[in-house]
Amino acid sequence: MKVKIAENLKFYRKQAGLTQEALANMLSGKKSLISNYENGYSTPDIYTLCRLAEIFDVTLDELVEPYEEPETEDK
Repeated sequence: MKVKIAENLKFYRKQAGLTQEALANMLSGKKSLISNYENGYSTPDIYTLCRLAEIFDVTLDELVEPYEEPETEDK
């Protein structure tokens, strides 16, 4: 199982009309923090995820949205 945090974070940020810098300021961080999250270089901790869900007015489930990877057959 994988989670789509990076993709969802970018989607909800753009939907809210926020720049990376504006969102970083709301989290008391730097623009590079959000860039790293959106590019999958790092993952927000649970406290940051809760704050992001609050900012975007979504549930944690909506923010992390796990999904199953298709199984590949070995031949």
